Amino acid sequence: MRIDIITGVPELLDSPVNHSIIKRARDKGLAEVHIHNLRDHSKDKHKKIDDYAFSGDAGMVLNIQPIDDAIDALTREREYQEIIYTTPDGAPFRQHTANQLSTCENLIFLCGHYKGIDQRVRDHLVTRELSIGDYVMTGGELAAVVMVDCIIRLIPGVLSDETSALTDSFQDGLLAPPVYTRPADYKGWRVPDILLSGNAAEIEKWKFEQSLERTKKLRPDLLHDRP
Repeated sequence: MRIDIITGVPELLDSPVNHSIIKRARDKGLAEVHIHNLRDHSKDKHKKIDDYAFSGDAGMVLNIQPIDDAIDALTREREYQEIIYTTPDGAPFRQHTANQLSTCENLIFLCGHYKGIDQRVRDHLVTRELSIGDYVMTGGELAAVVMVDCIIRLIPGVLSDETSALTDSFQDGLLAPPVYTRPADYKGWRVPDILLSGNAAEIEKWKFEQSLERTKKLRPDLLHDRP
């Protein structure tokens, strides 16, 4: 998989894409992540990428020209399944979204910034708009990294235990059950006996019951959407 991220502040992405799971995927040759500085495509002599809104609203708006040229330069080289704009008013990014995008070969993430981007970019250039939550951040860079991390960890071979991602919260519409490790008894706080029993069937039953109970308590909204 190849992921290209277009941003006006590439420095924000240096650390996240060069550590942990994303770095492991890149080192294994399972994923490529390329950061593109939007200013490199600006035709302004000062490399400016924003301007005032025609509406007179407060805040600056990203120009269409550098964005168009940046996307054009990439799409001339390869076909992209999605050109994703990270924006607070986009569709909610969910686990099933990550599952779907993890099967793509090439993705572009366009990071919003300032007040947003020229609407014509949204109308004619991007294919999908995604949000990580109902709140506003300074820019879409951190949102893009969140999504990229979620997507890349699902690629077969990235995680040491490939079944780990399949048992994460939200994969089956429920929160994951509680997990424990050694020691079995710490300061009198014991691991549930069922997990030490060796009875695989009963353990699976317990895990499902715990998932259901945790979901009812913490995220009852998920049960409304569950088949």
